[in-house]
Amino acid sequence: MICTSEVYDAVARGSGALKHGQTYNAHPVGCAAGLAVQRVIQRDGLLDRVNEAGDYLSSLLRSRFGNHPNIGDIRGRGLLIALEIVADRQTKAPFDPELAMHQRAKADAFNRGLLIYPGGGTIDGRNGDHILLAPPYNVTDDELAMIVDLLAQTLDSILPS
Repeated sequence: MICTSEVYDAVARGSGALKHGQTYNAHPVGCAAGLAVQRVIQRDGLLDRVNEAGDYLSSLLRSRFGNHPNIGDIRGRGLLIALEIVADRQTKAPFDPELAMHQRAKADAFNRGLLIYPGGGTIDGRNGDHILLAPPYNVTDDELAMIVDLLAQTLDSILPS
């Protein structure tokens, strides 16, 4: 391990041991559960569904937000798709980080029944906002349409334009 002398000295003065393991690491039950999930994914062809659903979700998002003045980019793969929230689409200028647009989106979406993953500081550690959508493998096309509708309501609510 590499650390500063201050960290080393604090550990040495304390217990003398850096206790950082996790109880679930390589635990046989956890490994068995993970393997069982992989088998279901393969058996039920869920990766094919992810690709189909991801293409559909991407097309819905591009149709709805492709020309939105505050969406700088729509990117992702499969069912992991992110939208970059910007102050100006043409220049890709971010919102002031003090506005925490990603957190505003999260709170508003949650109140509408939609869970999104917010991300801030995605340009340089301080500036930049994005939100990530990650619906489950077994999401239906109707549910994907509902996700996009709820997201549109959220963006209409939090964005200035």
